[in-house]
Amino acid sequence: MTIAIFGNAMKGNIREEVSHILEFMQLRGVEVLLSQELRQELDFREYRPFPDAEEDIDFALSVGGDGTFLTTAAAVGEYNIPILGINFGNLGFLADVRTKDVDLIMEQLVRGQYTIEQRSLLHVECSEGGHLPGTEALNEVAVMKYGLSSMITIEASVNGTLLNQYEADGLIIATPTGSTAYNMSVGGPLMVPQARGILLTPIASHSLNVRPLVVPDDWQINLRIKSRTGSYMVSVDGRSQIVSDAVTLRIEKSSRTIKLVQIGENSFLKSLKDKLLWGKSN
Repeated sequence: MTIAIFGNAMKGNIREEVSHILEFMQLRGVEVLLSQELRQELDFREYRPFPDAEEDIDFALSVGGDGTFLTTAAAVGEYNIPILGINFGNLGFLADVRTKDVDLIMEQLVRGQYTIEQRSLLHVECSEGGHLPGTEALNEVAVMKYGLSSMITIEASVNGTLLNQYEADGLIIATPTGSTAYNMSVGGPLMVPQARGILLTPIASHSLNVRPLVVPDDWQINLRIKSRTGSYMVSVDGRSQIVSDAVTLRIEKSSRTIKLVQIGENSFLKSLKDKLLWGKSN
């Protein structure tokens, strides 16, 4: 077995946790590659860097929070490598393995006691003259006003038909996986990851009759933005870029998926109860 480890080198105790995982894997004869960030920032240069053209990777471990998981997904997505998230963050809907359970979970991983869950991605393209920070998103693509400018106008069409002109600070286009991320923070609906839909959730809409909407995931969404500054911000899973109003966006479900490793009782519904305290008495 060969694994690749990713992590946020700036997180507290990250060196201790990664060292523990490295020792665990070495004792079990597992080959390990490290992300360039961990090798350089934590001085683990004796390990080979990811990617290695001569090595097939069985799993990727993401050591950090959900932000680290998204970075890992962007790095390994084209290689179709299943990802296991080890939680150093707070909510941890993607990185849902607690550090105190790491030994048990890794033992089950090595023994093959796991399942693989497919998560959908969004694919985003821009018109000529634009440049995006990425083309695929596991959580969301968001368009937002730039800086302290006034609200923007977002003309949203689905399958070639005008849906609405949102007067707002922005608009989030989210996957079911991303429903618990930025979408949730602005009051958007939650969706189980297995649901087949795309969420459109306005950010601070100027109109009280505008509400979040879920459309089928085989629909295409086109966005045209107008702002007083002549530019707006596009965020693809937190990676941001300023683009001109002349740039339009096309968003649809990607032909690829991201593979998540599920072990034991970890599940989306369990995460909702644990993270959001659902079912807890006051």
